[in-house]
Amino acid sequence: MTESGNGPLSGVRVVELAGIGPGPFAAMLLADLGADVVRVDRPGGAGLGIDPARDLTNRNKRSVLVDLKSPDGVAQVLELAGRADVLIEGYRPGVAERLGVGPEECLARNPRLVYGRMTGWGQQGPLADTAGHDIGYIAITGALGMIGSPDGPPAVPANLLGDYAGGSLYLVIGVLAALQHARTDGGTGQVVDAAIVDGTAHLTAMIHGMLAAGGWQDRRGANLLDGGAPFYGTYETADGGYMAVGALEQRFYGEFIRLLGVEQEVPSRDDLAAWGELRTTLAARFKTRSREEWTAVFAESDACVAPVLSLREAPQHPHLAARGTFVEHSGLTQPAPAPRFSRTPGAVRRPPARPGADSAEIARDWQVPGLLAPFPAGSPSAGPDRTGQKDAAG
Repeated sequence: MTESGNGPLSGVRVVELAGIGPGPFAAMLLADLGADVVRVDRPGGAGLGIDPARDLTNRNKRSVLVDLKSPDGVAQVLELAGRADVLIEGYRPGVAERLGVGPEECLARNPRLVYGRMTGWGQQGPLADTAGHDIGYIAITGALGMIGSPDGPPAVPANLLGDYAGGSLYLVIGVLAALQHARTDGGTGQVVDAAIVDGTAHLTAMIHGMLAAGGWQDRRGANLLDGGAPFYGTYETADGGYMAVGALEQRFYGEFIRLLGVEQEVPSRDDLAAWGELRTTLAARFKTRSREEWTAVFAESDACVAPVLSLREAPQHPHLAARGTFVEHSGLTQPAPAPRFSRTPGAVRRPPARPGADSAEIARDWQVPGLLAPFPAGSPSAGPDRTGQKDAAG
């Protein structure tokens, strides 16, 4: 088999109805894996509020500008859906149907289409029609309540846990599984309902098992993996930096306290009553040197200690630099595609798609000449100013 630089999904066609958050990230992941992703942008943009040229979630995609509030726009999307393998939308429940591009219409055009739906609350349930954001989704699943110190409020993990882990990644898993089914003998397309609340809850499966077995307390900062254990957490250094300690296993813990220089000073880690004393000793010791100095102490050891880096610092870490975990493309430093493949590696092939910039190319490649039709007179898209259009899902 010859190697391909286009990724293992080369040849898979994806239509993304533009939105913000987990939908675009899921489509970016598919694009990073080699899929031909056409982002259907609407007049005025999706509302993220950053320069499209720097919106990395739109890398490796192409864009066409479509007014979904016009009959011609609906017809254009249905034509694309008829030629696609996957369609992704992130509207509130019922919006795609009202626009005329819901599952029924798209699957009628293309019975093998995988129709991926990305929402926070899901397509059904008492909250399905209400607005929401990552923090609320992870709050009701119990995930947010696990994070943070016991004497403070829950710590907000940006939007990584809900939007991207519980949302985007589960949408991609569902889409790829459904695509596999659609391509088997007798297989058909179907709808994938990816709800952030479902995915985030699923991520807590191991914790629920530990809770049922009595190995996890249902409160913050009191457990092995939530900062309750003094040998699994973060410590401030002399210069205001932080070191992350994950010395769970006894042999790694032994190396940790030896290199830290407190081997003869700390109580047994098996004595839970002495955990407070142990934490105090460790914290005092870390305060004696800078983050850089402690990084050098623990370098190449099995103590499971690492410096806590900022987003700008991370690309320069020697390990990440050696692996090429971050790359520079079109003047933007960004995470490289992941995971990696030995035969069909992915790559950053294109800069972030600019709304409507690829219409002619897509019309030719997908054989949808209707994409080149001018916007109707009086349309919000007809003039040069295409800003301020209300979100179709709003």
